[in-house]
Amino acid sequence: MPKTTALSKLFSDHWNAWMRWDPIFATMCGDHRFDDLLPSADESHYADWLTQLEEFRSRLDKIDRTGLQADDRLNYDTFARMLSSEMGELRYHAYRLPISKTGGFHTFLPDLHVLMPFEQVKDYENYLARLEAIRHYFDESIELMRLGLETGFIPPRVTLEGADTSIEAQMVRDPAQSVFFEPFKKFAASISGVNQERLIESAREVVMGSVVPAYEALLKFIREEYAPASRESIASAELPDGRDFYRHRILYYTTLDLPPEEIHATGQSEVRRIRTEMVETINKTGFSGDFKSFLEFLRTDTRFYAETPEGLLKETAYIIKRIEGELPRLFKTVPRLPYGIRPVPDFSAPGQTTAYYMPGTGDGTKAGFYYINTYDLKSRPLYEMEALSLHEAVPGHHLQIALQQELHDLPDFRRFYWFTSFIEGWALYAERLGLEMGFYTDPYSDFGRLSYEMWRACRLVVDTGMHALGWSRQQAIDFMAANTSSTLLNISNEVDRYIAWPGQALAYKMGELKIRELRARAEEQLGTKFNVRDFHDVILLGGALPLDVLEARVEEWLEKN
Repeated sequence: MPKTTALSKLFSDHWNAWMRWDPIFATMCGDHRFDDLLPSADESHYADWLTQLEEFRSRLDKIDRTGLQADDRLNYDTFARMLSSEMGELRYHAYRLPISKTGGFHTFLPDLHVLMPFEQVKDYENYLARLEAIRHYFDESIELMRLGLETGFIPPRVTLEGADTSIEAQMVRDPAQSVFFEPFKKFAASISGVNQERLIESAREVVMGSVVPAYEALLKFIREEYAPASRESIASAELPDGRDFYRHRILYYTTLDLPPEEIHATGQSEVRRIRTEMVETINKTGFSGDFKSFLEFLRTDTRFYAETPEGLLKETAYIIKRIEGELPRLFKTVPRLPYGIRPVPDFSAPGQTTAYYMPGTGDGTKAGFYYINTYDLKSRPLYEMEALSLHEAVPGHHLQIALQQELHDLPDFRRFYWFTSFIEGWALYAERLGLEMGFYTDPYSDFGRLSYEMWRACRLVVDTGMHALGWSRQQAIDFMAANTSSTLLNISNEVDRYIAWPGQALAYKMGELKIRELRARAEEQLGTKFNVRDFHDVILLGGALPLDVLEARVEEWLEKN
């Protein structure tokens, strides 16, 4: 079999296996073959997937990379890195810690109806089949967590505090009050009245017979077994092979093989640089107090906060429409898929971060959504909304992810796999692009930008500090509070997220630094020939890539120019 054909067959076999292994991910990708299924949470399910990935890697190793064309060499390298990353996660059994107050299957599954199509009777029946499977899925997840406790995968206690709130929210007495019932409140025009009645009755039964009991069982387990067995310590070093696991997490999320001490030092250096710029910006406001006083002023002055959730959403909508009008100056290629704005659901808002992006489906039938946390408005300063919107919507997550999904000339795995350092590094880079787009003209808004950048620099310090260098949770909170303008609620939620999700927070700044480094290199090498719109095409039209692979792609482009 020719090398290219063997490679394409390998990609296709892997993709189909992946879709079967994770039916929800398949739905997100626009593959609706498995819309009636949930994945398994059984230990054997993960072990089987590891075996499959090892077999795919063995097949890849038998293909001579040197004989491939340039595009296929890039596919080969990206596929190899993806397999290595995912096999590492499975070998360290990270899946045995599937839940925390900041997220997990208990907060993700209520969004199922947002991801699925509802046009034909079969679509509703698929959704009902998934709801029927939730009780079994939760039972498997509970057994997986029990196995985790038995084998040393014990969650830090602080990551579970408040998780019961989001679980209790799903324990309704009236099925019509359940978020899982949403698709049955308004039907597609193609659904007859008789079918509507039948589907509504089935939904009532499955919500009360599967969904609610599943959440009741999970709450009982969390309160009676999981939380009491949790640990006071916070470091991932406390897990089995914890130090090696954290080093793997650095590679997994940043795609860089770096020791935590080096990343910690990079973070400290960035904190010092950004702090200098923050002081300069404070001086532009005319504020006469010291840095700490200015932060307190920002946290407490009512002018910086919306009075209502609707006010915050409207202000955000105005900002993103202004941003969209500036995109053509910096981008040749933008996605066709639209996006919208939604508030973070009430059941998850108290423990959730300030905002997040939910991608649209790969078949283009579901838009992307920018979720804004409207809980505790005193923690959502307006001066941060420009930077936040540039990051989460455009030209950040929505522009990059939707565009990647639309790159139909790429293998499917490259359209949908996320190397976090690329995804989040790009979004942080997008915040800085606001300077070139005419934003941050108000010094308070510019301070918000710098505070967000400082936040990502602080992450390098506190994530490595807590997981590798002996920092306490309070030490991390104090460091963030001393260096950012964010409210204490945001800071504590974020720090707890880093504890529950080791290494992920490192991806943002490390990715942004690499993209900025590559742009500076291109500007210096090309001089007057440099065109930022061309550069952005080079970065974005290859999809998400490991940072070293991205660097090689940029170098190849520079050699041709």
